Amino acid sequence: MALQIVFFSIFFFVSFTIAQGVRTLNVRNYGAIADGRTDNKKAFLRAWNDACYQNGGSIVYIPKGVYMVGSVEFAGPCRGPIMFLISGDLKAPNGPYSNVEKWIGFQHVNNLIVKGGGTLDGQGPSAWPYNKCQKTNNCDPLPISIKFDFVTNSRIESIRSVNSKNVHLAIYGCNNVNVSKVDLLAPADSPNTDGIKISRSADIRITNSRIRTGDDCIAIISGSSNIDVSYVYCGPGHGISIGSLGKYKNEENVNGVTVRKCTLNGTDNGVRIKSWESPYAITASKFLFQDIFMENVRNPIIVDQTYCPHSPCNQETASHVQIQDVTYRNIWGTSSSQVAVSFECSKKFPCKNIVMTDVNLASVGGEGPLKSSCSYVKGRSFGRQNPPPCF
Repeated sequence: MALQIVFFSIFFFVSFTIAQGVRTLNVRNYGAIADGRTDNKKAFLRAWNDACYQNGGSIVYIPKGVYMVGSVEFAGPCRGPIMFLISGDLKAPNGPYSNVEKWIGFQHVNNLIVKGGGTLDGQGPSAWPYNKCQKTNNCDPLPISIKFDFVTNSRIESIRSVNSKNVHLAIYGCNNVNVSKVDLLAPADSPNTDGIKISRSADIRITNSRIRTGDDCIAIISGSSNIDVSYVYCGPGHGISIGSLGKYKNEENVNGVTVRKCTLNGTDNGVRIKSWESPYAITASKFLFQDIFMENVRNPIIVDQTYCPHSPCNQETASHVQIQDVTYRNIWGTSSSQVAVSFECSKKFPCKNIVMTDVNLASVGGEGPLKSSCSYVKGRSFGRQNPPPCF
């Protein structure tokens, strides 16, 4: 049903273009200057508002050139479908510019297409030295490069993001969104530069994309359901993660996540589920990791329910996140760590119904045979298993 909605939306946009003509709004006609220095926020907003408030379909067009633009929010609801066509390169202001959640945002929009082949340059190197969030919880996060809030029946494609100050692309409160052919790039040591972060969203599909960054390539967190990730190349980075979960009060369950036909190369983790030791109870369930190739990956398969990347860590209570109904199927490649499969589950809420079928990993570390490690987990294994399973 969700796919039918997307196809209908695309068909409607194309049919409208052919039948009636779509108005194209070139940001240069609104005063945008492609000199890489002038702040074009007002020009972009004027073009967006004209597109949003007219009946029928519109294209907001950013032609080739380098456009500096300050933090900007493109808000709806709008009267018709909109294509935001980025052929040029967008450049964020230098420095950390705190008290700003995002650099570019889209909010409360239905039938949106963001595409074009242009580049979003977050100017991360000018801000990363000011990032304190890797060392403490008491910090002001740097801006996300592009964020979608409460966007529905939409797609994001052929976008390139480099050197984001924080997360490259965030999806919050969205429904029925396709992400494809995105290229997200930041150095391996860049702090908190997750590729795609999804929260409180449903029916999200990510496919045919390349993510090379300094944190999770994809992070799926609180309140997400029916997420499909396929044909994604990840590395460097921290892998493809569900979590972290259980850090905050009022988090919501995560369920129905499929990760398939992906490649992870040189990442710190492969496929990971992580939760904090806290009293906040949610369920994380119905996950499928299938047809995944690992090359020189540390921790190819890992569940970590004692996650705490920096002190202080609360070890007085076990994680209250219940992980269950997780399947790993046809996962192969090489591990750079001797413990290639690790389930460190909650002693209060043990992982249950974990199924492993045809896991075949080889060592590249020269530390001897690969091992599995298990704590508080109930599961079954079938087919070929290397390393030997621990349940």
